[in-house]
Amino acid sequence: MWKPIITSIKFLIFITIITGIIYPLLITGIATLFYSDKAAGSLIEIDGKVIGSALIGQNFENPEYFHGRPSSVSYNPMPSGASNYGPLNPLIKSLVISRKRDFLQTNLLPDSTIPSPEMVYSSASGIDPHISPESAMMQVQRVSIARGFSQLGKQKLIELIENMTETSQFSMLGEPRINVFLLNLRTDSLK
Repeated sequence: MWKPIITSIKFLIFITIITGIIYPLLITGIATLFYSDKAAGSLIEIDGKVIGSALIGQNFENPEYFHGRPSSVSYNPMPSGASNYGPLNPLIKSLVISRKRDFLQTNLLPDSTIPSPEMVYSSASGIDPHISPESAMMQVQRVSIARGFSQLGKQKLIELIENMTETSQFSMLGEPRINVFLLNLRTDSLK
């Protein structure tokens, strides 16, 4: 009677050590060795100071910067998640209408313009750092005016968006996208 219980306890301890200690340490070691930047969280440093992560969206409200997706968690990565409003919840409709109106007004676009869906719906994580190139292009006029760019500066901004657009992974997974945080950092270097 005791033999199966003792065997089960030994197996539990063995599996716990393998899956709870050895495997995580092995994977962490491999990741740190071959992908040290990504294993550390894809942190962005300027002058030795960490200013953010390329994996986490940030809230940009200043008109001089491109704006990312709306966030239902205020871009806080700890409780990341969606609003969990169901499709029939009237709050979703009012949020979308409000976000659409705000996006069009902020970006000096006519009311007939239809923004990309990611600019009116928050992502499932609430911290998605990417938007579509089309959403970035819709913001070029506002950013150019706020920064006092000439027509040449505006053209450089458009070229920057085109150059920073990430394509689908393996030419089939995902949509073209642009990281708003990295775009804003590069925009700061334009004159």
